[in-house]
Amino acid sequence: MKHIEIFTDGSCLGNPGRGGWCAILRYNQHQKILKGCQINTTNNRMELLAVIKALEALKEPCEIELYSDSTYVLRGINEWLDNWKRKNFKKVKNVDLWKRYLDAAKHHVIHINWIRGHSGHTENELCDSIARAQAQDCTKDLNV
Repeated sequence: MKHIEIFTDGSCLGNPGRGGWCAILRYNQHQKILKGCQINTTNNRMELLAVIKALEALKEPCEIELYSDSTYVLRGINEWLDNWKRKNFKKVKNVDLWKRYLDAAKHHVIHINWIRGHSGHTENELCDSIARAQAQDCTKDLNV
């Protein structure tokens, strides 16, 4: 199983408002940057969409070290998701994305790591910059 590093971030200008997301995928010496935006969204949706888009880009099952500054994503995956599934996602926000995450994640082994945002972490700073630029430049939904 390939070992992949994924770094993600989301940004939103207003909440809701124009949002952007970015994911950096790294395998050995290869790196790929994915990015996109939506015109009427929230920061949490952009944070989660970045993770989903990264997972959906993988063509085979992988072991993943996922890095995010989003406590929403971290706690959602590590603490809340099992209970949400048991309750059939009753009263859960962003159900469409959480179900999409489950589908995208099902063949992978994922270890999620929290990074303090805006603390000088190279990949997090790059993701943040790209996600913010995507939100600023967004005039229509891209890469949903």
